[in-house]
Amino acid sequence: MTRLLRATIFSTVLAATPALAADAPSELTVMSFNIWGGGANEDKDISETAAVIRASGADIIGIQETKPEPDVCDADDCVPTGESVASDLAKALGFHYYEQTKTNPALWANAILSRYPIGKPTANDLGAEIDVGGRKIYAFNIQLTDYPYQPYQLLGIDYGSAPFLKTADEAIKAAAAARGPALDLLMKELKGTEAADAVFLFGDLREPSYRDWTEAAVKAGHQPMVVKYPSALRIEQQGGFTDLLRAAYPDEVAKPAFTWTPTTEPNDPQDHHDRIDYIFARGKKLETLSVSVVGEKSPDADIVVTPWPSNHRAVVAKVHF
Repeated sequence: MTRLLRATIFSTVLAATPALAADAPSELTVMSFNIWGGGANEDKDISETAAVIRASGADIIGIQETKPEPDVCDADDCVPTGESVASDLAKALGFHYYEQTKTNPALWANAILSRYPIGKPTANDLGAEIDVGGRKIYAFNIQLTDYPYQPYQLLGIDYGSAPFLKTADEAIKAAAAARGPALDLLMKELKGTEAADAVFLFGDLREPSYRDWTEAAVKAGHQPMVVKYPSALRIEQQGGFTDLLRAAYPDEVAKPAFTWTPTTEPNDPQDHHDRIDYIFARGKKLETLSVSVVGEKSPDADIVVTPWPSNHRAVVAKVHF
């Protein structure tokens, strides 16, 4: 065999490798985690947050609240302060990271951590490309406003100056007004991602799902009334996403999966436990293999990590795509 022929065969093999890698099935573990300043709001060391992520086995994580809350954090005025812990957390894990630094209604001190190289961000910083072994995915990571917060408004729980509400229609209208601008921006950012192998959306929506405030949940005593909350519904219908936890656990009574909050008791009259942290995903070949809540104790969490550093539980999902 001549040297030229050997070189031609070798080049052909190299050229074919990316196509073979792109066609090969892949598994990925992804996570959404509101880290509450990396524990800084309770003077906890960042190592506790890193331990949670390690225990989850996550490859890609959307983290919210990378900075602490300010000393004065009012319901309608709470701007993140201090240094972000994203870089230190990525260093502790040996991961890549992308700090989402733009100011807009869909972000509140957010960052993306990844075992895989992170590429170009979207125009408004809501997401970024990630190369997973030759496959192109997008990871979006958002945190929406918690004011006004409709569960509190409906239950007569004081939160800032937000008025109390009496009906589901009032709650839907208030939720759409509060979080609609952020979702408008998200839908704009999603344009052009249709050809990706998978698209993930991590987020603390600061709003329950219409899949959880159902008649069955009311009868079980989990919720006060049926409300067709608009944000998760819009993400599913307009964005074409699947709510991975409800795909794995469609029974909202058997698996309420409350992520808010491990800091109060379920019967606390000044709080209401709910599922407000999500992983959404879409992809032509996407299959959900498992979904778990990560938290401080069983049965509230499927993966238990102590000590627990956040005021939210996390969600982790393993997918095949």
